[in-house]
Amino acid sequence: MKSMVTKKRKALISLLLAVMLMALTACGGKSEDGSSVLKEGQSDLSYVQDKKTLVVGITDFTPMDYRSGDEWVGFDAELAEKFAESLGVSAELTEIDWDEKTDLLEKGTIDCIWNGMTLTEELQSEISCSDSYLSNSQVVVMPKEEMEKYSTLDECQHFLFALEEGSTGEALIKDKNYRYTPYATQKDALQSVKDEQADATVIDIIMASYYTSEGQDFSDLGFSIPLNDETICVGFRKDSDLTAKANEFIAKCYDDGTMKELAEKYGIEKVLLGGEQE
Repeated sequence: MKSMVTKKRKALISLLLAVMLMALTACGGKSEDGSSVLKEGQSDLSYVQDKKTLVVGITDFTPMDYRSGDEWVGFDAELAEKFAESLGVSAELTEIDWDEKTDLLEKGTIDCIWNGMTLTEELQSEISCSDSYLSNSQVVVMPKEEMEKYSTLDECQHFLFALEEGSTGEALIKDKNYRYTPYATQKDALQSVKDEQADATVIDIIMASYYTSEGQDFSDLGFSIPLNDETICVGFRKDSDLTAKANEFIAKCYDDGTMKELAEKYGIEKVLLGGEQE
């Protein structure tokens, strides 16, 4: 009889533990083992403030996040650090596999994604997205002396393009059935155009603005012919209260000139919102 009671008690305890685990998991992001990174009833904001660190998921994407010696610098890197400071914590920038960004966020490996991320409906269905803070588009980059000859993509149909493999630019040109050579990175594609191995490339206007500005590697190239319209956002866990804090921070940075100052520092004034790009 005692053995039967013990077995029932163990079974009941196991069931209660399972229910508690499910409840905790529903409260917020999940850790590597699938359990919640948040305590019961804890918000993302209090979680970040308790550990005094905002872990920011990034990739090497000039001029948004890139290495200078042992440090991560860039427009987004500085903006993320200022946001963390506004929360009373420090920012920890960590390089991630971009294809795993939403999983890493939900597991709690990172607290946000801040890396020139395009706002899409698909993304909004997976995570909590901030208000847009920059515009973006895919643009055609070619030698400056050639730019005035072309005003539409159709006029470039005889071009040999250099394109980053797997990029939005590649998809747009492939859809047109135009000739192109794939490259590992957008910078490699730019180098091919500079070396006259290709006629043009299609890349983000954010990167184009930076690399073709005065004093940069590809200042002899220019860009025109925007091919689409995009905006950039920051990503947080679903239902995160950090999203509202980020929206307040973004609005403040536009109001007090911080956004413009950083954009000028990194040569991307043309992608500011609200007509600032003019």
